[in-house]
Amino acid sequence: MFKIGVVGAGHLGKIHLKILQNAPFVNLIGFFDNDLAVRANVKKDFNIRSFDSYQEMIKESDIIDIVTPTLSHYSCAKEALKANKHVFIEKPVTHTIDEVKKLITLAQITNKKVQVGHVERFNPAFTEAQKLILHPRFIEVHRLAQFNSRGTDVSVIHDLMIHDLDIVLHVVKSPVKSINASGVSVLSNTPDIANARIEFINGCVANITSSRMSLNNVRKSRFFQKNAYVSVDFLNRSHEFIRLDSNKIPTDKALISNSNFQPNESVMIQTESSSKVNPIEEELKSFINSIESNNNPIVDLKSAQMALQLTTDIMEQITMGQN
Repeated sequence: MFKIGVVGAGHLGKIHLKILQNAPFVNLIGFFDNDLAVRANVKKDFNIRSFDSYQEMIKESDIIDIVTPTLSHYSCAKEALKANKHVFIEKPVTHTIDEVKKLITLAQITNKKVQVGHVERFNPAFTEAQKLILHPRFIEVHRLAQFNSRGTDVSVIHDLMIHDLDIVLHVVKSPVKSINASGVSVLSNTPDIANARIEFINGCVANITSSRMSLNNVRKSRFFQKNAYVSVDFLNRSHEFIRLDSNKIPTDKALISNSNFQPNESVMIQTESSSKVNPIEEELKSFINSIESNNNPIVDLKSAQMALQLTTDIMEQITMGQN
């Protein structure tokens, strides 16, 4: 069984530690955090080994799980890869595009697996709904969150919108043609609410809104395609599929008279709540499986680079618009 060490024991790092501590698919050997007080408290609360240095933990690990602030992702991953360790990195993968490009090269040289924590790919609502998403023509996304000072070291684009940019890129599978974006800084030094309208070369358009200034939490994406509509609720882990069903005839006279459907067509609605699996546990399990089977991770460095590039392009356009 692979031995894994976690670097970074903040809010998300503790979630990773809790999952890995009880995981049957990997052996958690301990963690490291630069903050001595954090190390002491987490060691006590979780009753797991606290390493005195990152280098010491690397030596005893097969896999390094990086859950540190984004600015340190590159240096942590670089050191682990140079020591021939597999690496899991939370999103965003790195602070700059140049850094992720260097990691791609280093991972190829060392022949080690690297997966990036775009966790919504493993949300059970999406894993089921993506089977129904075929050639979307328009995508509407709302990811709204109540204000939390944690995470305001980066913009809402890097903190929240990047989840949906990864999902959209994954389902559209087409180069970006144009971007129109705007954003407003309210309580932090970077945009707290932003909107991006992205047009792809294949004709699909995605309209994405992200906010950390909302009264309620919302994480919904709607995918419109020929004769069908798929709605994914990432927060409540459910999805809805609405399509024309030529095998059924509507019995509601109002539906027939007020619609443009032919008499032999009707609307079929399928709503499904997904299982209560933990997406973070699923992505970590998936990463271990990719190492064991020598397959490419579901969210590899190149996928993460595409999401980061789009995030960077959106942020640059917002910045230019504010000047």
